[in-house]
Amino acid sequence: MQQMPLPHFLVLICAVIAAAGLTIFLAAQAGLPMAALGLGALIGAGLMRVLARVE
Repeated sequence: MQQMPLPHFLVLICAVIAAAGLTIFLAAQAGLPMAALGLGALIGAGLMRVLARVE
């Protein structure tokens, strides 16, 4: 498997950080409590973990 070039990796990291910041900003502007946002992220991650299991 080929390795990802460093500039592509860094752009990917920056895009993920920017998307997370935008999500938090929009949730705060909508008046959504941070605890609700965190709980939603935790539930979503757990759901993806259960759906992606290969046994």
